[in-house]
Amino acid sequence: MSSREIANQEEEARSFQPRYRLLYILVLASGFVIFLRLWYLQIVMGNELRVFSEKNLIKETKIPAPRGLILDREGRVLVDNLPGFGAAISPQYATDLKASATAISPILNIAPNSILSAVKESRFKNGPFRPVRVKDNLSLDEVYRLKLLRMDHPGLNINEVITRHYPLRENGAQLFGYVAEISKEQIAKFNNKFRGIFNFEQGDIIGKNGLEEVWERYLRGTDGMSIVEVDARGRRTDAETPRAFGIKPLDAVPGHNLILTIDQDIQQAAYKAMNRDDHIGPRVGGLVALKSNGEVLAWVSAPSYDPNSFSTGITSDVWGKLINDPYRPLRNRVIQDHFSPGSTFKPIVALAALQEKVITPTTVISAPGFIRFGRRIYHDHQKGGHGNVTVDQAIERSSNVFFYKMGIALGIDKIALYAKMIGLGAFTGINMSNEVPGLIPTREWKLKAVGEEWQPGENLSNAIGQGYVLTNALQMAMAYSTIGQEGLLYRPFVVKKIINQDNELIQEFQPHLIRDASQPNAEGAFISKETFRAVKKGMWRVANGERGTARWWKIPGVEMAGKTGTVQMRSYSADQIYDKCEVRPFNQRHHGWFIAFAPAEKPEITIAVLAEHACHGSTGGAPVARDVIQAYMEKYHPDWIKAAPKAIRAPDPAPTPEGDE
Repeated sequence: MSSREIANQEEEARSFQPRYRLLYILVLASGFVIFLRLWYLQIVMGNELRVFSEKNLIKETKIPAPRGLILDREGRVLVDNLPGFGAAISPQYATDLKASATAISPILNIAPNSILSAVKESRFKNGPFRPVRVKDNLSLDEVYRLKLLRMDHPGLNINEVITRHYPLRENGAQLFGYVAEISKEQIAKFNNKFRGIFNFEQGDIIGKNGLEEVWERYLRGTDGMSIVEVDARGRRTDAETPRAFGIKPLDAVPGHNLILTIDQDIQQAAYKAMNRDDHIGPRVGGLVALKSNGEVLAWVSAPSYDPNSFSTGITSDVWGKLINDPYRPLRNRVIQDHFSPGSTFKPIVALAALQEKVITPTTVISAPGFIRFGRRIYHDHQKGGHGNVTVDQAIERSSNVFFYKMGIALGIDKIALYAKMIGLGAFTGINMSNEVPGLIPTREWKLKAVGEEWQPGENLSNAIGQGYVLTNALQMAMAYSTIGQEGLLYRPFVVKKIINQDNELIQEFQPHLIRDASQPNAEGAFISKETFRAVKKGMWRVANGERGTARWWKIPGVEMAGKTGTVQMRSYSADQIYDKCEVRPFNQRHHGWFIAFAPAEKPEITIAVLAEHACHGSTGGAPVARDVIQAYMEKYHPDWIKAAPKAIRAPDPAPTPEGDE
C-alpha cells in the first residue's frame, strides 16, 4: 500500500471523528438516562412498585352480606336465605370467550349467544374487571361439571352465593316483594339515599318491591371482603395463607330481621280461600285481614307470581309473561288499585243519614224497584224492590232505592264528611310502596278537578258506592273495623319488630290510634255510639238475617257482621240491567266485594275481599271472607267452634243469588 493511500485513509478517519464523538455522547447519555430510570424505579419507587406487583398475586372478592330474615308474628320464617353456588365469567381473564360460552352452554342450559351478549354488554357498561353472573343456584352436578372446565377456560369462576328464598312462593308475593340486581340508573339514586350507610355497586342485590324494597335500610347487611392468591390467569392458587400485603379481609355482617304482624296460618288460609275450588274458581283480586288494633294478619293479591324467579335471575321469557299477563300479577291489588266500593259504601251513608237526623233507626222508607229523579230512572238491583224498610233492613237487603233517597237528602258533602272521618279517601299510613289514596268526591273537588258543578243526580249514584267514589281493600277494612269498634280508627301496620342477629331489639312498633270518630273533632263533627250500633245491627243482619245477602256463609259458634257489594263495570240499558251476569264476557262482569268483622259485638278481626269479575259479592267475596274468619276462630277461639250446635255445621251451600248482591 502506498504512502498516499495511507494518508488518504487517515484523513478520511479524521473526518469521521466528530461523528464518533457524537455517537459516544449519545451512548453515554442513553446509558445515563437508563441508569437514572432504573435508580428511580428500584431505589425511589422500589417499595411501592413491589407492593403493586405483589398485589397482582391476590384477588379481592366481595362477600355479599346475607339479608335479614322476614318472620311471622310467631317467629316462623316467611322469607329466608339459602346457600348455593353461582357461575360467573371475569372478562379480563377470558382468553377465548366464544369457546368458553360454547363449553358451558350445555351444562347450564343457556344459549351461547346469551352468554356472549351478557358478557359483552357488561364489559361495555362496567369495564373488563367486573365479573358477570351467568347463572345462580347451580345444582351439584352443574358445579362438578363446571369445575372440570375451569383449567381450560380462564375467567370461569364458581362462587358461593346466597339466594333469597320465599317458602310461600306465590302466597303473599306482592307483600314481601322480591330482590334483583341493582340497575345502573339506581346506583346513583341509592347511594344518595343511603349516603354514609351503604355504597352500592353494579352487581349488588337490592329489594325491588314490597317489604324488601321499603325496609332495605334494615334488611340489607354490610358486605365483607375475602382475599385469595391467584395465578397469572386469575385462577385461585393452592396457597394455604395468601399474602395479603396489608389488605385485611372483612367479614360480612348480616342485615336485621323483621318480625311481622302476619300470622302464617291465617295467611295460608287466606291464600287457600282466594283459590277456592267452587263454581267461580280462583279469585282475581285482593284480600286483607286486620286485627282490631291495626295489625295486618293476612295479605293476598291474586293472581300472583313466584318471587323465587327473581332471586335466581329471571329469564326474559318469564318476565315477558308477567308483564304481558292481562291480570297483572305484579300489581299489589290490596293497595295499588282502587275501585268503586259499590254497596259496601252503604253503611257509611247510613252513618251519615242517622247522625245528621235525616232518619232514625225506626224510620220506615218506601223502597220500590226504581226511583225517578229528574229525567232519569234509577233501578234497584232487585227488580221488584224491597217494600217499606228501616235502615237496618235496607242494609240487610242492600236496597239501592233506600240509599238513593239518603243521597238526595244528604248531598255529597255530608256523605264525604263521614266517609273521611272513618278513613276513606286518604292514604292509610301503612309503610308500603305504591299505595293509592282513593277518592271521596265533594262539590269543591269536582269543580277543581273536572271544571264542572256537581249535579244533583250524582248524589244518587255516589250514595250506592258508584260514580266518583274510589277505595282500596285496605281502606275498606280500616273503615269497617272503625264501625265495628264504634269509632276507633287505627293505622294499619305490618312490621311489629326489628331485631338483629343476636335477637336484640332494634325497634318496636306499637298500634297507633288515628282518631276516635265517636268524639268531636276540631270542627265538632262526630258519630255517636248509638249511630254506630244502629248500623252494626244492619250489618249483622247481612250475615245472619233471613234476607241477608250473605246469609249462606254463617260460621258455627261465631256471629260476623258485614256487607256485600256488587260493582258494575259499565252502564246498562233498562232491558239489560237484570240480565244474568255470568253469561257476560269475563271482563264485563261485575266486581264482588265483601267486608266483614267478627265477632259482631266486639270484633277481633276485620277482613276485606275484592273479587274482580266475580259477578256478586255474596258468592265472590263472602265465602272467601268466611273461610278466613273461620280459620282465625279455629286457631284463637277453638272452644267457640266446638261449643256450636252440630246442626249448624253443614257443607257449603250453593246459593243462586238472582238479584242478590
